[in-house]
Amino acid sequence: MTLTLQVPMSARARWVLPLVGSLLLTAAACSDDAGSDTSETGTTETGTTETGTTETGTTETSGETSGAELVTIEQARALDDGMMVSVEGHTSVAPGTFNSATGEFGFAIQDASGGIYIKTADMLDFPLDTLVTVTGTLGQMNQLRVIEAVAADIESVSGGQAVEPISAATGDIDEDVEGTLVEVSGTVTQAVQDDSPYGLKVYIDDGTGEVQVFVHLIDGVGVIDTTELAIDDTITVVGLVAQYEETYEVAPRQPSDLVVP
Repeated sequence: MTLTLQVPMSARARWVLPLVGSLLLTAAACSDDAGSDTSETGTTETGTTETGTTETGTTETSGETSGAELVTIEQARALDDGMMVSVEGHTSVAPGTFNSATGEFGFAIQDASGGIYIKTADMLDFPLDTLVTVTGTLGQMNQLRVIEAVAADIESVSGGQAVEPISAATGDIDEDVEGTLVEVSGTVTQAVQDDSPYGLKVYIDDGTGEVQVFVHLIDGVGVIDTTELAIDDTITVVGLVAQYEETYEVAPRQPSDLVVP
């Protein structure tokens, strides 16, 4: 913060002198004050260096998070909101895929212990299965567990492998598998619901309980084709287990994530 020095009135001349001497001293004091004010103004103007610091807020955030110790995703998910963590995993959802509903450009990663969504306002460009290291702050996005990070703290590194979905019952889509890639199969129980501009809703049940499949939009088109789906169709869907407030859902990522036998 720029500090501006102010000369208090008590510092001005207060000597008790004869009338003529008093006038002379007062004039001299005023002259000194004017010089002092000019000097102070110059000091204030040189404070523009601070503006540069403020504008590099991204760099400051990066510096604060760079010292976090690398942990597994399972360990990170168990920590408190607001803690800084570093994790590494393979991309299970490409950057920006869920933008129609989230309004940001995040992605998801998964390691052998679990998965988590990475929330970021920065648009990044790397494909599925890329090995990524992320340092950021633990938090919630509409009750979905996330790590919030900036581009400077997200690094794609050499290596990569396909993230294979785990098979799950529709009734088991809950907090235990949140953030991981799953495959569910079941019968369509309701007509497709249009929740534009956020996405489309499909509901399926394999007999263990109904689950919502939330289909995000890219350029106004669903990431999977739901136009021919009808009640009682049997389908298989691959997607990320996400959460919106109280609802757990499976969110597909690309056309091949829907299979209609």
